[in-house]
Amino acid sequence: MSSDGADLLDMPFEGLSRLVVDWGQPRFRAAQIWHWIYSGLVTDPDEMTNLPKDLRNRLREEAIVGQLTPLRTVIAEEGKTEKVLLQATDEETFEAVLMRYGDRTTVCVSSQIGCALGCAFCATGQRGLVRNLTTGEIIAQVLHFARKLRAENLHVTNVVFMGMGEPMLNLDAVWQAVVNLNDHQGFALGSRRFTISTAGVVPGIERLAREPLSVGLAISLHAPDDELRNRLVPLNRRYPLERLLAAAQLYVEHTGRRISFEYALALNVNDSEGHAEGTVRLLHGLLCHVNLIPLNPIPGCEYEPSSWDRVLRFQKILVKGCIQTTVRVPRGGDIQAGCGQLRGQYVDGDSSGG
Repeated sequence: MSSDGADLLDMPFEGLSRLVVDWGQPRFRAAQIWHWIYSGLVTDPDEMTNLPKDLRNRLREEAIVGQLTPLRTVIAEEGKTEKVLLQATDEETFEAVLMRYGDRTTVCVSSQIGCALGCAFCATGQRGLVRNLTTGEIIAQVLHFARKLRAENLHVTNVVFMGMGEPMLNLDAVWQAVVNLNDHQGFALGSRRFTISTAGVVPGIERLAREPLSVGLAISLHAPDDELRNRLVPLNRRYPLERLLAAAQLYVEHTGRRISFEYALALNVNDSEGHAEGTVRLLHGLLCHVNLIPLNPIPGCEYEPSSWDRVLRFQKILVKGCIQTTVRVPRGGDIQAGCGQLRGQYVDGDSSGG
């Protein structure tokens, strides 16, 4: 396919239909192409055997179906976690991760190259924002792993937008990716199988609450009060906790779905009994779940992970306060599992990974 052609993954189905009709083909050819891409996981027009030769030739000359180059893949935990560093056509790089949990195969995708938010616990934010990913670049991450899994007679069961970047600041592209992957004529991943994570972009949460597809919402909390959260999640200065919790309640009311709050625990920073009690007060009465995460150490970060006894004490206080809580067991530390770490090595010129 043409390296400078239109990326068919960028298009909604109606956009693909218009393209096919503009090329003088009957509209039903769009459905055939869509099925080959999203169900057949095909990128080569020559494999689209029910298309006429002239259409296959034009696809080859004037279009692409995603064009990401895997630069490096690292695997941990006996194959349960796999991270890939992908390169776009402009040579910028970003990461995607495949995680296997029993009968679940979850793809964690990036939505931006870099991030502008500068959260204290995030390797991606240390380098700033380069650009948004396109819809096609987001979808291509999922299809990359879908092809790998198909060779093992498996399929993608969940997609989480928890990779590099802030999804709510690229929500148009993110949402179109969800719509395309949800379409029952193609990839057919149910809307409840998607989760979009945010550091607290209130307008994005409000939009998500009103979208016709009901997808999961995860919010990176990390602190029970504005003073501390301003330091750990600078976005809080724009959307303080009162506004964030109001948007969260709106999401629950419109979707009926439980919110997941991510809380990374840093030693003697946000992991005291007082912080736990403050979190109980903050979230009281909200349909939610708290996912406690011992901080994943990243280069250049001044914070250290909480000790295991402090993590368990924090959890005990939340559970006593009737807040559903789990502790995420750290995974993939030996493959630079924190968002942006593998890319950071590549950008800095170290492709060995240690």
